[in-house]
Amino acid sequence: MTRSRLCLALLLPLSGAVLAGCGGGGDYPALVPMQDILQDDAQVDPDPAPELQARAAALGARADALRRAEP
Repeated sequence: MTRSRLCLALLLPLSGAVLAGCGGGGDYPALVPMQDILQDDAQVDPDPAPELQARAAALGARADALRRAEP
């Protein structure tokens, strides 16, 4: 099979799939007002930083102990 026939054999199904996807005719999704997205009174999760800092301190202490144990 020549290269041009191979390209044509791949191009025809691809173009058919593209045309089928474009002809949906459905409604577009409804837009949400910006005021609903950006709320001033949005609940914020608690800050996870204290737990992360405690874990970092524990790992740092373990690393220091391992450094001291090496000759």
